[in-house]
Amino acid sequence: FPLCQGSLQACCSLRELDVFSRAREVKVDPDKPLEGARLAALQARKTLLVPTPRLRSGLFNRIVPPPGATKEILRRCATSQGVKEYSVPVGLDGKAQVDLVVVGSVAVSEKGWRIGKGEGYADMEYAMMVSMGAVQEDTPVITIVHDCQVLDIAEELLDDHDLTVDYILTPTRTIQTNCKRPKPQGIMWHKVSSEMLGKIPILKTLRSREKQAGKDVTLQDEHPALANTNRTALSNKKVMAANPQPRAPPGSAPVGQPHMGSDPVNPRSEGSDTVTTVYVGNLPASLRVSELKSALRELQVVPVQLSWQGAQHRAFLQYRDEGTARRAVSSLQGLSLGGNALRVELARSQRSRG
Repeated sequence: FPLCQGSLQACCSLRELDVFSRAREVKVDPDKPLEGARLAALQARKTLLVPTPRLRSGLFNRIVPPPGATKEILRRCATSQGVKEYSVPVGLDGKAQVDLVVVGSVAVSEKGWRIGKGEGYADMEYAMMVSMGAVQEDTPVITIVHDCQVLDIAEELLDDHDLTVDYILTPTRTIQTNCKRPKPQGIMWHKVSSEMLGKIPILKTLRSREKQAGKDVTLQDEHPALANTNRTALSNKKVMAANPQPRAPPGSAPVGQPHMGSDPVNPRSEGSDTVTTVYVGNLPASLRVSELKSALRELQVVPVQLSWQGAQHRAFLQYRDEGTARRAVSSLQGLSLGGNALRVELARSQRSRG
């Protein structure tokens, strides 16, 4: 199927689900591929909530079509422009009671494990809905994707703040995941940075309320245990692994030792006798480690470990064998992130060993 046609067909399958028929209030992401889902909700005369893009100016917009809206007007209401023209902001006091959540995904497994764009807004939106009482433990979550986006996903790639899904709709299938992995139970403040708090005004308000309620709202970079750890180290702490990294022998050197010189090097690392390292250079200064991780997931070349050296505009990816490493080099060649064409090759010691 062409992607746009496939997306519309998958969105049409939404009408056939009992959880959609029973829902009175539906939250659908603002992404273009979910336009059909937004239209289905409007045509079924359901209350449609659409998150504010990147949560810049609030949490939701409630779409309010004009009285006697024609099919054409409803179609316009479902577009990103229509969301701007026919919406009313809904804040933390909006008393939303969401009966169904529809999200987009970069990839999803039949077990219900989901990978988003890497920015975490869908996870954050859901956590905020939990905190304001807009969703319950049994509120169904649906993702609508193309068939090629249904993949096996290693559980090690998931974190406890990641949102899982109960249904997957594709152009050819409706999959009920029966996922047992718990969904986020609210905002995990110890994983929120001051930078994110500054970008999302409504998050500040929610934090203030939870603080008044006596909850621990210590941020990631305020946490006593992390007081002496810089932000770059924090962003690199999570291991991107489909398999656990072998334990280092006693006395081995730490991962990602800095090295002077223009030629890529292989950082001395845990299990260096068994892994093959790929050098990724010419990273733009504005790039975040989460954006690189997202690209690696999309290309299906997730390393055993990622050593991020953003200040030197480079990263090292460690793979369990040379074949996987060479496939990663091939997949990443020509990739552009943040306007920069990446420089990708086997690290120097790996090339000399070969």
